[in-house]
Amino acid sequence: MTNQDMLRIAMRQSAEDIGCRAEDFLLPENAVVPFHLGERARKYLKEPISCTLVSYGGNIVAAATDEVSGLVAEYIGRYAFYHCFETPNLHWLDDRLSEKGHRVCFMAEYYLPDIARIPELSCGYETRLLQQADFAGLYLPEWGNALCEDRKHLDVLGVGAYDGGRLIGLAGCSADCDEMWQIGVDVLPAYRRQGIASALTSRLAREILARGKVPFYCSAWSNIRSVRNAVKSGFIPAWVELTAKPTAIVEEMNQTIHQ
Repeated sequence: MTNQDMLRIAMRQSAEDIGCRAEDFLLPENAVVPFHLGERARKYLKEPISCTLVSYGGNIVAAATDEVSGLVAEYIGRYAFYHCFETPNLHWLDDRLSEKGHRVCFMAEYYLPDIARIPELSCGYETRLLQQADFAGLYLPEWGNALCEDRKHLDVLGVGAYDGGRLIGLAGCSADCDEMWQIGVDVLPAYRRQGIASALTSRLAREILARGKVPFYCSAWSNIRSVRNAVKSGFIPAWVELTAKPTAIVEEMNQTIHQ
């Protein structure tokens, strides 16, 4: 599998996630389409979704409901596409969405591996390849990025690091869509900054590729530790997304976080 193969697969998946065509991401201009969550969309995507903006670095494809389609089209026509994912311009969109009962909810950067740059890294600890059956007792807060308790059936593969038989680091992947498996990683605080995360992430990426799937990695742009791990593990930025949801849902999320 080449880098171009993986990029094409990712674009096909993004098209399924929002209801556009994969080739829309290669247009020389922005595009606005009606939002539609496809049957093979990433399994953690949940409606209602007011709009989603996706960019692979050349334009924006915006998928929006009828209620907000006009203002989303105006927004992506006002600014350079890469400024549409940052403040102060983002305030323009959020203010107008709020007037209609919606707010910006999620923003994230996604990474794909560079085939020529995936390293074989050693962390100085024993590492083991883990299968789904090995995760049964691991749905604990310390492994909340590597595994997802709400979607246990999708956690299909992992790599663990062990110190004297104790699990100290875990990279896991979720079969979030047919062709792409998402990697998450956790390391116990006392063992961080020793190269464990990158050793686990890079090995898991190679294991995923060996199974004919595309590994992908997601991070908030401000999570420098996570971004550094992606880069060290052989991943490079591939696309960005911004999603808006009804205000009531955003407020409920904030209430949950603060409890």
